[in-house]
Amino acid sequence: MHSDGSLPLQSLAELELFQGLPSASLGTIAAAARIRRLPKDRLVFSQGDEGVRAHAIIEGSVRITQSGSDGEQVVVRFIGRGEMFGTVALFTDGKYPAEAVTLTETLEASWSEAELLELIAQHPQIAINIVRVIGKRLQEVQDRVRELATQRAERRVAHALLRLSRQAGRDTADGTAIAFPLRRKDVAHISGTTLHTASRILTAWEKAGALVTQGQRLTIRDPAAILRIAEDAAD
Repeated sequence: MHSDGSLPLQSLAELELFQGLPSASLGTIAAAARIRRLPKDRLVFSQGDEGVRAHAIIEGSVRITQSGSDGEQVVVRFIGRGEMFGTVALFTDGKYPAEAVTLTETLEASWSEAELLELIAQHPQIAINIVRVIGKRLQEVQDRVRELATQRAERRVAHALLRLSRQAGRDTADGTAIAFPLRRKDVAHISGTTLHTASRILTAWEKAGALVTQGQRLTIRDPAAILRIAEDAAD
């Protein structure tokens, strides 16, 4: 952010919501944005909350979880820099379908429903971007359902790590570091397996040198090995 609290236009241009928009349009978008810097572990919104807004991350990361009728929480997705979240609720029943909590200190921008619709009316490219993003995420959900139905746990965990590395991988001297803090419970949720099974698989891969974990930070040291597991046709 600038010293006056305004949002740099370059930051807006990097958001998936506003990709392809001319620089002249970004000033209007920035003026309508609500900017918040949130500490780690801050609740952004709760499942079922009304008064929904379209959110986008400038810096940081967010975990999206959904609770069932029994109160059990499942990780749905991780949201990283440049990505939008909470937007689908604007076009459905007006209630957030899941909970969002910051994983790290996070700078986010958001727009109300009325503001977003006005921006879409002025800049139809925003609607195209939203459709494109929702389409990609729907494809990801379909892939996860297919994996859950047809693949053993090792392949599902491998696919989950590869998706996270594509989404938020950072090249380091040790390999591809996933930018999100990851609990083993998170890996279990996003790969549709138990905590015990996910922990066993990750420990075995660490011993084999395919990955390394330090605290809640996971680095893939041997992406080819993880890819071979993901693509194993033995199932």
